[in-house]
Amino acid sequence: MRVRLVDIAHARSGDKGDTANVGVIALRPEWYPFIAESLTRARVAQHFAGVITGDVERYELPNLNALNFLLHGALDGGGTLSLKTDAQGKVFSTAMLRMVLDVDDDRARALKLPEAPRT
Repeated sequence: MRVRLVDIAHARSGDKGDTANVGVIALRPEWYPFIAESLTRARVAQHFAGVITGDVERYELPNLNALNFLLHGALDGGGTLSLKTDAQGKVFSTAMLRMVLDVDDDRARALKLPEAPRT
């Protein structure tokens, strides 16, 4: 089954110099383990390939049912230097939530995950 991250999580983002900071928070505590397994550093780097030029760092905040990602080289120098339209990295949260995740059908049913609309 395919699940849209936007249907199971909130996200917020902003800038830290040339680095975009993206927090992803599970909408339900029982969904956090699935999100934590799915949003690996490699998966997030792949999702933002061509947009970021540096490494992806990931921090787990299980007490908040959340993950925090630092996307290095995302802002072309940062808010005061960048000529990018989104120099403060505010749209990175929306971009992260556009991710679609694959999950085993049995696990999806057990967690009551909403299925992504078929296109």
